[in-house]
Amino acid sequence: MRPDLHAFAGRPVIIGAGVAGLMVALRLAPEPVVLLSKGPLGTDSSSVWAQGGLAASLGDDDDPALHLADTLAAGDGLCDQVIAKRITHAAPAGIHDLSSLGVRFDRRADGALSLGLEAAHSRRRIVHAAGDGTGRELVRALVEAVRRSPSIAVLEGFDARRLLLEDGAVVGVLAACPVGAATLLTTRVVIATGGIGGLFAQSTNPDGCFGQGLALAAHAGAALADLEFIQFHPTALAGHLRPAPLISEAVRGEGAVLVDDTGRRFLADEPGAELAPRDAVARAVWRRLAAGHQVFLDARRKPGARFAERFPAIAAACRTAGLDPATQLIPIRPAVHYHMGGIAVDLAGRSSVPGLWACGETACTGLHGANRLASNSLIEAVVCAGWVAESVAGAAPCTEQRKHTPEVSLPPAPDPAAVGNILSRGVGVLRDEPSLRSTIQALLPLACGGGPAADPALIGLTIAVAAWQRRESRGAHWRTDFPSRGMARRSTLQAADALATARMPDAGRAPIARSA
Repeated sequence: MRPDLHAFAGRPVIIGAGVAGLMVALRLAPEPVVLLSKGPLGTDSSSVWAQGGLAASLGDDDDPALHLADTLAAGDGLCDQVIAKRITHAAPAGIHDLSSLGVRFDRRADGALSLGLEAAHSRRRIVHAAGDGTGRELVRALVEAVRRSPSIAVLEGFDARRLLLEDGAVVGVLAACPVGAATLLTTRVVIATGGIGGLFAQSTNPDGCFGQGLALAAHAGAALADLEFIQFHPTALAGHLRPAPLISEAVRGEGAVLVDDTGRRFLADEPGAELAPRDAVARAVWRRLAAGHQVFLDARRKPGARFAERFPAIAAACRTAGLDPATQLIPIRPAVHYHMGGIAVDLAGRSSVPGLWACGETACTGLHGANRLASNSLIEAVVCAGWVAESVAGAAPCTEQRKHTPEVSLPPAPDPAAVGNILSRGVGVLRDEPSLRSTIQALLPLACGGGPAADPALIGLTIAVAAWQRRESRGAHWRTDFPSRGMARRSTLQAADALATARMPDAGRAPIARSA
């Protein structure tokens, strides 16, 4: 039976039910809100898959200034320092807020939080839950809190397909639901749909995360930022499983090392070795693979016999692949893991489109710059959710009766299948002009075709154009034809600009990305 959506008119609508969306809904309480979940609540987000933890300066030898310094170093000159400082200083309080919502963090025998170490962190500051099941535990606790909140109306099985606009501002959401099309009238929308991993052939993200939030914003004319910066996790379990099981960086934090098929520990002499920034480790692994070698994570000595106790989910994934990580080498390869780019937003999560906010991985706050520091993503979603909620609550809903609802036909369900191999070949760990040119040319007809591949291809095309226009190597964006660092600037791009560039005879050479 179709729900009475008229009863929800004027309420803020949150699209996406991962950590970011759940937290925004909870922070808006007691104001009535609508939370759209494409699947059953708590099942369709990449948050559930997060093995790593949340970074916060909680140790006696740590402080937010050190966390900020590590974040800026990993971001390779492109972090927004004001935002990074604000988030890193708010992180400890974010952990306290999650505990108060029922998240069961891992603790030492004396009751203090257990703090782990991950790559490019100068202190042990990573808070985990259920070992390597942090995301699962966060979503469990937050879903239970949402279910208890009378102010949050959860609509499951609702897939947002378009934002409705009037005079350039948001006036509603068009969604597919179990009984057809559904329209929710609202002047306040928060996009919290996660990342873009499902656009690629190899990813640690669930298949359902393929940039739908970016597509919603792109069709509304929103500015997108830093799209070229895609973090490839260097140690995904090699094989045919999809999503690729992630061998968390915390395993290397516990002493595991990378070796090739000759037994060589090829990162031993590099700064930071296995705990160098992820982009550096991913490139090193990629080059060994490209040279015809296999690459393995060797955890036999550390953590060794404690592996299954310390990392139960990873041990289970290895067992599924026929491996015992305590006694055998783990075959690994890089896979798309996290998108530093997204919908360009300000400190309060506001986009360039009136009435549209974004939170979580789909937003680009400027915290991560060119390369995300490990475990900064979940804490960003938690902290920023409060600021987004405050901004949304402070924006008065439009009470004016609309003369008519904008007429927009329901687009077909998006399908990224035709895009994965194209993007993986052209916008991978290492990039160059010929591969980017062929990617843009292959994606353009799909993006303009109007079929199920159109939205995924549009986002893939916009990413490829942004990568083409950044003619330097920085952080997670590495051009083999421009290996040197160039001008340190963030970039913004609208989908219309990307399409215009792709149609140019010499597409991509004109630098249309604007300084942010």
